[in-house]
Amino acid sequence: MAEIKVERLNAVALVTVHDPDKRNALTLDLSADLADAVADAEADESVHALVVTGTPPAFCAGANLTALGEAKEEGLRAIYEGFLAVARCKLPTIAAVGGQAVGAGLNLALAADLRFANPAARFDARFLRLGIHPGGGMTWMLQRAVGPQQATAMTLFGEVLDAHAAAAAGLVHRVVDGDHAALVDAAVEYACATAEVPRELLITTKRTMRATRALAAHAEAVSTEVIPQLASLESPEFAARLAATQTRISGTPGN
Repeated sequence: MAEIKVERLNAVALVTVHDPDKRNALTLDLSADLADAVADAEADESVHALVVTGTPPAFCAGANLTALGEAKEEGLRAIYEGFLAVARCKLPTIAAVGGQAVGAGLNLALAADLRFANPAARFDARFLRLGIHPGGGMTWMLQRAVGPQQATAMTLFGEVLDAHAAAAAGLVHRVVDGDHAALVDAAVEYACATAEVPRELLITTKRTMRATRALAAHAEAVSTEVIPQLASLESPEFAARLAATQTRISGTPGN
């Protein structure tokens, strides 16, 4: 049965697109359920990060072509909604890509903050080879991830990247040698580092990074950061951590 599976692993929500017989191709229902899963993770105060993956053998083979062919603008936007929810997510996100990420599946991978991949991963724009114009903001996301030249090679010339080529291009943050289970374990373990950080600070800092990425001048970034930084200095979390640090220093022999 096609579904979105969600597991809680420490402070991480593991979200899996599960329709392996159809290589996890996104339907209207799956996209809606994926968006709901992201919203539920954001609403859960104990969740600090999200890892999204697909049940092998694919990560996500794009949008269901029948649904895509029948879609008008409203339908296209509905199909986009699953990966756009990941792109909008206020929490840190990782895509664990353990197979083909094709078309809308590439969009789903691009929507995450980081991408981990194993040797089975393939990153394939493919829109043009199907006679379809790219959609869902793929051209914007891909150019920002790998630059205009590599994005052109993938989009217009059909270049497909394996895990190591994707890492060399800056599309993948880490290549994990091993099967899908090892890949997911590595991504979740990496995401668990966020459990040590106050959740609201993660959210605020991710929001700031999105804002400063579009700025042209260093001085603008300083001004953008100063207000949330001042707020963090007044937070009870900072006060508690400062007190713990001072206690640890004062208790060190020789001080």
